[in-house]
Amino acid sequence: MTDSQRLIRMLVSTINAKEMEAARASRVLHDEVGQVLTAVGLQLGVLKLDFQDRVPQLVARTNEIQDFLDQAVRQVRSLSYDLNPAVVERAGLQLALDRLMGRLRDEYRGPLRFVYDASVRVPPSIGNAWYRIAELALSNAIRHSGATKIQIQVKPAPAGVVLEVRDNGGGFSVEEERENCNGIGLLLMDHYASQNSLSLEIKSAAGRGTLVRSIYNQKHKMPPESEAESNNR
Repeated sequence: MTDSQRLIRMLVSTINAKEMEAARASRVLHDEVGQVLTAVGLQLGVLKLDFQDRVPQLVARTNEIQDFLDQAVRQVRSLSYDLNPAVVERAGLQLALDRLMGRLRDEYRGPLRFVYDASVRVPPSIGNAWYRIAELALSNAIRHSGATKIQIQVKPAPAGVVLEVRDNGGGFSVEEERENCNGIGLLLMDHYASQNSLSLEIKSAAGRGTLVRSIYNQKHKMPPESEAESNNR
């Protein structure tokens, strides 16, 4: 086993462990915290009905508190949704990527454009791989490239269906990063692509930005687990 393969195995194992923790946190937020906050809001509604005749000023104050609680419930549900590693299976690739972009807009102040062709349909396994590749590519662009403009696009193409993440940042030498194993994100993108029979192309050069392109050839037979997931949907 090469050093790169050992590193990838270690990284994937760590990511899987973190995703299990995130899934547990998601369940706690949704099933416990969210339900408690909802119950508190309902109890406040009962309290308001009981005392609105005797203490009229209580109504406005109770309504204000309920509004705060409603906002808290929405935020908890949104966080629970984002923490769930099965977000693509639950929501579909388009909505999952849209939520990812929304989350990253808190970190990146430049134009962040998302284009998704509504005709695109991919199996869950492909959607999961593309979500991870897009997340890594976007993270690299935001944190390391100095880009002033980033775009992600999913569209049909003659070769199949294409995911592209493009930025106008400083660029880098892809060959050097691969040879020196400096680009952990590149190794993980390669791993997710190879595990799902996806092509992956990364083009970059100093001062010319970076393009990450992955193609799913729909003529290829899906892996057995992907077929099972599609049949269960």
